Amino acid sequence: MWKYVLKRIGLAFLTTFIILSLTFILVKLLPFEKKAGDDKVQTAYYDKQYSLGYVIRTTHEVDDHGDLLYRTPEDKGRYFCYYQVPVMEQYGKWLSNVVTKWDWGYSKTYQPNVAASTIIMSRIGYSIRLNIISVIFSVPIGILLGIWAALKKNTMTDHTISTMVMVFISIPSFVLISFVLRIFCYSLDWLPSTWPADTAPFWARAKGYIIPVFCLSFGSICGYCRFTRAELCEVMESDYLLLARTKGLTRRQAIVRHALKNAMVPIFPSILAEFIGILGGSMILESLYGIPGIGKLFVLSLNYKDYDILFVDMAIFTTISLLAGVVLDLSYGFIDPRIRMGAKK
Repeated sequence: MWKYVLKRIGLAFLTTFIILSLTFILVKLLPFEKKAGDDKVQTAYYDKQYSLGYVIRTTHEVDDHGDLLYRTPEDKGRYFCYYQVPVMEQYGKWLSNVVTKWDWGYSKTYQPNVAASTIIMSRIGYSIRLNIISVIFSVPIGILLGIWAALKKNTMTDHTISTMVMVFISIPSFVLISFVLRIFCYSLDWLPSTWPADTAPFWARAKGYIIPVFCLSFGSICGYCRFTRAELCEVMESDYLLLARTKGLTRRQAIVRHALKNAMVPIFPSILAEFIGILGGSMILESLYGIPGIGKLFVLSLNYKDYDILFVDMAIFTTISLLAGVVLDLSYGFIDPRIRMGAKK
């Protein structure tokens, strides 16, 4: 079991390394765009890039270092020119800076000369709080609806719940939030139409969670409901449950003591995986509602072409996704003692 755990964690780190390496190299191969800006800000930024080893600084213009990235204003006949070093050399410097100094670079345009990791850490809390609340709401509601539909199998209640789940699970989150904003914000004016500021009163900030939590929970509730119903229906038709009934247990006792316990074995791992997975936030939802989380920051870093922020954000999304897969696989062995991954036959 421990060999399997270490192997999966090692493969997750290897996959993360490959994805981030390819992202860095491909992004750095994109054509460079010169943009006008404050000379002091740009000079400070390129000085940081020079200290990290990503650019070459010369006291005069040369032709053998590729395109000129930036030229400082001339001061008493003295100026500096900055040229980009070869991509693979940048890649080596980038790996060294991340591993030895945990330095992911600095923002160029979004928040000039602020460390990319600092920007990410200032925003990740919004995404985590929002998604934890959505899990707290979606898990019990989805599982209870699934249990209700399974216990009322082939009745009008079951058909109604199943039909609503199939319809609602097909609605994208950006379509759902558009309807919710139109009805509850602009027509009825019950809820704020955008994310409240941190300085807003407590009740205004609390109301700001309602729309994003509802939209994030909506798809999860439908998924949990459908999954729970399918698992519970399968367990209720099994032979051992029929044997329990023949031994004298009532239908309620058989369901509570045996059916629900066994049906939850494949459901709980999916809850753990989704809980970890949604910590990355929703890019579309955060952008539409103005939530200052890392999902919206990912979109902003692309728009601003602020690639150092993009690399940190990509590292978080990749790590979270792979960690969710590892937790999903390992949780089966801990929840159900009969399952032992990696065991010899």
